[in-house]
Amino acid sequence: MTLRGKTALVTGGSRGIGRGIALKL
Repeated sequence: MTLRGKTALVTGGSRGIGRGIALKL
């Protein structure tokens, strides 16, 4: 996996996870 792809994945994942947790709470 490229560094750019990995960074995008981490950023998008953090955003998605954070939003999911916020909605659950």
